[in-house]
Amino acid sequence: MENAIVIISMALICVGMLFFLGAAVGIQRFPDFYTRMHAAGKGDTLSSLLVILGFSIFQIYDLEFSKDWFSHNGVTLLVILKLLAICVFIMMTSPTSTHALMDAGWEDGIEPKLKKDKPNNALKEDRK
Repeated sequence: MENAIVIISMALICVGMLFFLGAAVGIQRFPDFYTRMHAAGKGDTLSSLLVILGFSIFQIYDLEFSKDWFSHNGVTLLVILKLLAICVFIMMTSPTSTHALMDAGWEDGIEPKLKKDKPNNALKEDRK
């Protein structure tokens, strides 16, 4: 049972890091502000949730069932609850902040790239 908990938690953490990498590549490669913000918002939210969920599942590995259960396990349960509260906070605030940044970009006059526009790599455009 303990090995399964460790494997599940490490798998969640590794998948979360993979999504962080995908978000970083998306920020570098996408052509305009809006698609870059999409990569940052979606990738950051999902990867943060996966990594923190992996950490909270790994804390279950630390639980021990003994006579003096609450002295040690109460602290572990508190850590798990705090990590899950952070997950809820990220799920509520990250998409909202991404939307607010995109709205501010629209109000500033940043135009999205359209399909009929000349396809350029984001890195080539930034060199201008």
